[in-house]
Amino acid sequence: MKKSVVYFTKDISPKGLIKIYEALGRELKGKVAVKISTGEPGGHNFLNPKLIKDLVNKIDGTIVECCTAYRGNRFDVKNHWKAIKEHGFLDIAPCDIMDEDGEIKIPIAKGKHLGGFDIVGSHIKNYNSMLVLSHFKGHAMGGFGGALKNLSIGVASRNGKAWIHSVGRTENPDAMWGLIDDQDGFLESMAEACEGVISYFKPENMAYINIANRLSIDCDCDSNPHEPEMADIGIFASLDPVALDQCCYDAIINSKDAGKKSLVDRMYQKHAIHTVETAFELGIGNREYEIVEI
Repeated sequence: MKKSVVYFTKDISPKGLIKIYEALGRELKGKVAVKISTGEPGGHNFLNPKLIKDLVNKIDGTIVECCTAYRGNRFDVKNHWKAIKEHGFLDIAPCDIMDEDGEIKIPIAKGKHLGGFDIVGSHIKNYNSMLVLSHFKGHAMGGFGGALKNLSIGVASRNGKAWIHSVGRTENPDAMWGLIDDQDGFLESMAEACEGVISYFKPENMAYINIANRLSIDCDCDSNPHEPEMADIGIFASLDPVALDQCCYDAIINSKDAGKKSLVDRMYQKHAIHTVETAFELGIGNREYEIVEI
């Protein structure tokens, strides 16, 4: 299999972000969804609106999110809209909570856990293409959060998140907490959900960017995240989400930054690379890549 291209720049700026998107050579057409994490109130590591504004406007994108499965300040729609506003995203672009008006099931062609379907916000039907714009960082449950997590858990509705976390055993967010004992099954379920979303949009209507800054061991969904212990790395982009997350993972593992230890330990502890392994097995992308620095 031919290696996938992953573009990289150390320039974490609005201009750097536009430059790396343009390097992908893909025009996202029609109504474009820009999937980010809007961040849990109290946290401060989510993508800075000032950083992403120019790119989102360049592609005439709509920032999209879904409600959380945990009972934080983005569990219900009203409070989620408040968080989106307070975090500054309404100031830079149109925003959409995709499961505000319900959810739909989309088919999954491959996999063994999710019963052949993913549960996503019903507003997904309003979009023709998607830019998966992710803050790459650690995660308390997934080990790390990048393109694959943003594409799976991020696009899933509140109930869809429960479906993935419970490895296809419940759609009830409150019931899921008693069903999170199968770590590898959860990681495999995330990969299965990715296949569903990519098949829905078609690969040619997708693009992926990971911004590796504020490299906390905790996710943007954490209201009190651990402060980063290693320095920012840069921006990575690819048309292959598997290669992209593999590349970012490798960049952490192979970093000479002594502050990487806690993040590396978190990724190892949660077997984080297994999501990438499974996504490759499902044919979503390639783990072999070449880096093109711009």
